[in-house]
Amino acid sequence: MFSATRLALARQRRQLTKKELAELAGLSIPTLTRLDGGKTEPSRETVLALARALNFPFEFFYQNECEVLRPEAVSFRSLSTLSARQRDAALAAGSFAFEVHDWIAERFELPKPHLLNLRDEDPVVAAETLRSHWGIGTQPVEHMIKLLESKGVRVFVLAEQHKNVDAFSCWHKEVPFVFLNTFKSAERSRFDAAHEVAHLCLHLHGQTALDRNLEREADSFASAFLIQQSDLIAYVPRQPSLSQLLSIKKRWGVSVSALARRAHDAKLISDWHYESLSKQISYLGYRSKEPEGRAREKSVLWRMVFDELWKDGLTRDSIARSLHLPPDEVELLIGELLVQQPIKPVRERPALRVI
Repeated sequence: MFSATRLALARQRRQLTKKELAELAGLSIPTLTRLDGGKTEPSRETVLALARALNFPFEFFYQNECEVLRPEAVSFRSLSTLSARQRDAALAAGSFAFEVHDWIAERFELPKPHLLNLRDEDPVVAAETLRSHWGIGTQPVEHMIKLLESKGVRVFVLAEQHKNVDAFSCWHKEVPFVFLNTFKSAERSRFDAAHEVAHLCLHLHGQTALDRNLEREADSFASAFLIQQSDLIAYVPRQPSLSQLLSIKKRWGVSVSALARRAHDAKLISDWHYESLSKQISYLGYRSKEPEGRAREKSVLWRMVFDELWKDGLTRDSIARSLHLPPDEVELLIGELLVQQPIKPVRERPALRVI
């Protein structure tokens, strides 16, 4: 049976209005409106026209209903600057990520979630609590994506690679998901990941669009999680120069502006000195292009999964064919997170078992 839900997802993914899709597919607007509302069963020729216009496989529109991500179930960091088209396209990609994940989860035993419910906690205290729960202590987080994956958080790439679509997080079948924008620096992505962990632990999704205090709380959590207080005090002198911060920031893998803010919050930098540093950072363009940036983090979990699948001759295209998704949709969600060569063994490594 034809799925009106899937038609809406494909249309939103391509950022098309009903009128625009009707024109591309050679259909009348009333006809498309009836199809979109699930009020009529289309002919094969009509579905073929829609599939060509949307560049989706014909079979996609006849699969079982999939979970539709609603705006109120997601924490978007840049909701105020996000157009409805951009938002809906990102949400549609999230629905496809759920399908890819469920396909993989049927074949592998993936790490179980180990997050804490820290609602009503002070953000800095919550960050310390989660650090303790995860056994990090005071040490820097060397690899944020790897850590999250080992604790049961599924990390995917945001398909929308522009500044208006930021990181977001959500839950699917009691599993936490984080979507990261790789358009930004590696340091910003690490902070975004920690920010989304804050939402997963501290906040009910959807509230971020209404309460900017929750965004500030998530920033405070992320800052404290990535730069532990006693470690900060041990390595950052009082009133540090910008050049000192540029050197020290590498320890925690954060941006120089994030380190300056954390040091200011910890009273290592005065208000006047923080304002001076902020002006220097802006003048030198460091807010848009991070100086002395680090390499972008890759996924360990998905690399392990695809190494196993490769042994059976299965690739990302195989998953796309199985799910009747365009291959580029699967590639966008996972491709940039994969590394070509195995990385060195690490202490925190996702548990993976083939079912």
